[in-house]
Amino acid sequence: MGDIGFTEILLILLVIVLLFGGRKIPELMKGIGQGMKEFKKASRLDDEPEKKEESKGEITPEKK
Repeated sequence: MGDIGFTEILLILLVIVLLFGGRKIPELMKGIGQGMKEFKKASRLDDEPEKKEESKGEITPEKK
């Protein structure tokens, strides 16, 4: 009962096409792709300040 076969996947895809229509699906996929792209970009930008701070501490001489 835990395995999803080929026929179940086809049935799910058919229901999705019936609910959203064939024209809306590419728009939905594009939106999902852009959302994932923005999420990855934000997570990279979140990590960059930490790396820059670490490298600044190593390169700059200590002030007396």
